[in-house]
Amino acid sequence: MSFEKFGIVNYTKESKAIDFVAYLEQGKVMATRCKTCETIYFPPQVDCPKCLLSNMEWFEVKGNGKLLTYSTVKYGPLGFEDKAPYTLAVGEFEEGIKIFAILSQDIEEDEIEVGMLIKVVAAKLPDDRFFFEFEPGA
Repeated sequence: MSFEKFGIVNYTKESKAIDFVAYLEQGKVMATRCKTCETIYFPPQVDCPKCLLSNMEWFEVKGNGKLLTYSTVKYGPLGFEDKAPYTLAVGEFEEGIKIFAILSQDIEEDEIEVGMLIKVVAAKLPDDRFFFEFEPGA
């Protein structure tokens, strides 16, 4: 398995964090935590940039988060041009994890507001590729 199955357009064929895509295939959005310094990373890291060790553990990002900011893209870049308009957003989840992702197209533009509850979910594209997005929280 490799990073070839991640996202809409991806030029990275291999990564030390390939388990991230395997978890997405299982329907899980995962982050990593350094067992030494307890720093949390999303996107996941397998080597801690803070303490320079490879003592990491995976954990699932669960529960509701809060929408911090968003922007609707009217003209998408390469690979996204037929997806526009779409909304990019930043959400904050437990333990201070901040995630940058696309808002689900099931959320109408007039329903989007800073502070709303969201959850991050694994999603599949028609060409057997995987990504993650925000859906409304409960």
